[in-house]
Amino acid sequence: MDINITKGEIVSIVGSSGAGKSTLLHILGTLDKADAGEIIINSQRVDKLSGKKLAAFRNKEIGFVFQFHHLLPEFSALENVCIPGWIAGGKKREVQARAEELLKTLGLINRLENKPQQLSGGEQQRVAVARALINNPSIVMADEPTGNLDSTNAKELHQLFIDLRKQFNQTFLIVTHNEELAQMSDRIIHMKDGKIVNG
Repeated sequence: MDINITKGEIVSIVGSSGAGKSTLLHILGTLDKADAGEIIINSQRVDKLSGKKLAAFRNKEIGFVFQFHHLLPEFSALENVCIPGWIAGGKKREVQARAEELLKTLGLINRLENKPQQLSGGEQQRVAVARALINNPSIVMADEPTGNLDSTNAKELHQLFIDLRKQFNQTFLIVTHNEELAQMSDRIIHMKDGKIVNG
């Protein structure tokens, strides 16, 4: 099965539980290894990378947003966003300035110093989105990003993805059960029993 995603496209993967959506996302995001096939991101054959080279590629080119935001509780919102930039070797001040700009764009400029437990669920998820964007990734992969949010926060996150695509020409691949989010995408890929049935 082939999947081609163009720059600036928002693509949703939908299907019932156990259809293989998250597994596919994890394989495409280099978190899991495929049994066969090729994965090419930004003209780079990534399924051939391993170890430090794979980790560096993943950190720079792929942003991840998960259902559970996985923010580090001992760090502030700003520090959580900065960490992937610092890991990538960015200069401390430059990374911090970009993190502040992203958090401002996401409506969190007054929450920079707050720890995750001081933020609402929607705010935590927006911090996770900013963290995913800090290294200007080629693609953001989101696994049920609204699964833990109420309907108001879920709608705001949907709109945020649309706005980020307009602003940064950001590419998104989103696994979702949320029909509304899927319908806002440019394209929907349907999965059943581990296979793509259309898209």
